[in-house]
Amino acid sequence: MTMQAQGPQRLRWSDLKQALADVPALALSFGYFFCLLCGYFMLRSIRDAFGATDDASAVFPPAMIAFFAERGIALGTLTLQVLFTGTFVSMLVLQPFYGALVSRYPRRVFLPFVYGLLVTALGVFYLAFANDVPGRGAAFFIFLAVVNLFAVTVFWSFMSDIYSSAQSRLFYGFIGVGGTLGALAGPALTKLIVKDVGVETIMLISTGFMGLCLAFVIALAPWARRREEERGGPRFDEAMGGRFLEGLRIVARDPLMRGMALVMFFGVAVGTLLYNEQAAVARQIADDEARTAFFATIDLWINGLTLAIQLFITPFLLARFGVAPLLLIPGLAITLGFAVLAGNPLPMLLMAVQIATRTGEFALAKPARETIYTRVDAETRYKAKAFIDTAIYRGGDFTFVWVHKAIASFGSSVVFLLGTGMAMALFLSAWGVVRAQKALARG
Repeated sequence: MTMQAQGPQRLRWSDLKQALADVPALALSFGYFFCLLCGYFMLRSIRDAFGATDDASAVFPPAMIAFFAERGIALGTLTLQVLFTGTFVSMLVLQPFYGALVSRYPRRVFLPFVYGLLVTALGVFYLAFANDVPGRGAAFFIFLAVVNLFAVTVFWSFMSDIYSSAQSRLFYGFIGVGGTLGALAGPALTKLIVKDVGVETIMLISTGFMGLCLAFVIALAPWARRREEERGGPRFDEAMGGRFLEGLRIVARDPLMRGMALVMFFGVAVGTLLYNEQAAVARQIADDEARTAFFATIDLWINGLTLAIQLFITPFLLARFGVAPLLLIPGLAITLGFAVLAGNPLPMLLMAVQIATRTGEFALAKPARETIYTRVDAETRYKAKAFIDTAIYRGGDFTFVWVHKAIASFGSSVVFLLGTGMAMALFLSAWGVVRAQKALARG
């Protein structure tokens, strides 16, 4: 039974006292998110460089290139489309596996398992890159795109185990700063040393950061146990139970989760259209290392702006006004940016809109969505959230990477005109989430 809220809840002195008592957990959460995003963004620049190349031999195995060539298809002209399709199919295959893992094993087991599996897989990819194994580019692109979503969604689900709704509005901005600093450090380090040490060494360094994430999960477990005891939900050391496709069922029957799914889908739509246009610009850069540095530079700009907003704007808006402005402002800004690009699709303007779009997502929209998840039950946090953050996310990628391919021949203005419509749909979906979340009990 939920109770109706009357506008944003003001933080009380008792909330602040409880928050101060959990400062050690905050420090650990900060370090955890720093290591996770530092490791990921070191790898992301490598992944994006593969997605932006027309050289099929650098990405796909020879047998796959030959298979397409026999049918008159140059695989290099479909690089992103094939990679995103492979990512979507892999996500659909892994989603039931993740659901079964969450249902049958307690969080003290499956959380370390996720990061242990990630570390092991990165070790395998290190060997593949060191030995120039054919097809490693496609395999790595798909692997990182899939595993990153699971790793990040598990992180925020774990945070919602540890912190109450009131604490999340005090702490999530600061925790986000830890992630942003990691996201700044990752591409900066990559840009600094990639030409001297090569991509395989970058991968090895990233593996070390992911290994530290496993240690942070173990260190934070006592706070998660205490919070779950206070909530009265499934204990941290007990399996949740339920069906492995429960996440899909929750999204289908819960208006709030349906709204969150729509926000995710349309947000991915505008992001994928921008990503494909950006990749077209990057294809003009012939050298792999230079292309990696190009993407790292964009990430540095995005993460620098995100850091400033997280430090000075996000905590104030969350504490004073709740989630509404953080969800609605990005949709309005993206709509304006795409409308301008539809009339004048210059490369530099495209880069500016890309930076603004991803900054708005990381600094505003995502903290707001994660705050909402602190006010729902454990199954929704781990199952419905994972379905939205993985299957819906990659479903949007899959859909719009092919939509872009279908309409790109009509010119960038047509692409951005479609994007304007998707951005308007994003804003309307966010408005629906703002309305639906008011019915949740305040924690």
